Amino acid sequence: MSRPAPCPIYTLRGAGAPLNTLHFRCPGGDTPLLFSGSAKGAIHIWNLNSRRAEMVVEGHCGNSVIWVSTLRSGDSLMSQGRDMQVCLWDLKEGRSEAVDSVWTGSVGFCQCSLLETSSSNYLLAFAGSQTEEIKIIEMPSKSPVSTLIPDTKLGMVMCIKLWKSDSGLGPLLFAGYEDGSLLLWDVTQRSELSRVKAHPEPIMCLTFDPRHLRGVSGSCEKKLSSWMLDNQNNIQLQDCVMLVNPGVSQLRIRDDSRLLASAGWDHRVRVFGWKKLQPLAVLQYHTDMVLSLAFSDYQDPRQRLLAAGSKDQRISLWSIYNERADTG
Repeated sequence: MSRPAPCPIYTLRGAGAPLNTLHFRCPGGDTPLLFSGSAKGAIHIWNLNSRRAEMVVEGHCGNSVIWVSTLRSGDSLMSQGRDMQVCLWDLKEGRSEAVDSVWTGSVGFCQCSLLETSSSNYLLAFAGSQTEEIKIIEMPSKSPVSTLIPDTKLGMVMCIKLWKSDSGLGPLLFAGYEDGSLLLWDVTQRSELSRVKAHPEPIMCLTFDPRHLRGVSGSCEKKLSSWMLDNQNNIQLQDCVMLVNPGVSQLRIRDDSRLLASAGWDHRVRVFGWKKLQPLAVLQYHTDMVLSLAFSDYQDPRQRLLAAGSKDQRISLWSIYNERADTG
């Protein structure tokens, strides 16, 4: 029998604008935090013990914040705004100082992607000033690594994902484009490895599981497209997952590779078993489009959370499927 629909364990209010992006930082022994970026340019840092914002960072001149992330060191925050800037913030000892920035030149909504390559260096990928351009730089030096432009017109870059293969290849990047194409790039060689037409409409979001070489993407359609990589790094389209209503803003896979969550334009979060893409739950709380999702990085699996941010200016937090049940 199916379970009763769960309710949020709590909600966070006070952002005062739609929530475009969410990111957890829950290191053992330290205060668990949730970072949110809003359409009014504010980054809220939420203390999950007190369930209140302990700091608000205003850093993009009132322009919408579309991506936030932290580095493993824990004291550095990165944010991307519609002011065409990526900012690096120092959070040590309660500070909120912008210590560096990168100009992207992109006016689109494509979120950056980050890949840490050592304790002090990382790659940053972002959409460039040209329509189909993706730039990758090494940080903190800002040294150019690669510029990726397809050899045919695919429209705007919509979403990107940097990752590192265990096969010995250098960093790789998935990119979803306006015409529905999904490409895999070799960053170091600046070469296209594979291309498929994953959707008839623009790819709004994608996520990838490097351990199982499987990914999934969404668009404005009533379906998700799942795909995998073969041993020649060719993208192979697999089954589609049909949705009740059209439109997906974001997709997230939990770190244990057991759950997939989708943020719906229909105000709902849908949860699937990642192994077989079996529908497990529909989370209903929000009164407008769900724009962002994040799974927590708690080391204790029983504490794991799913956060959802909405156009209704609220964040809901859910505790789901943390026991060893079959998630399909």
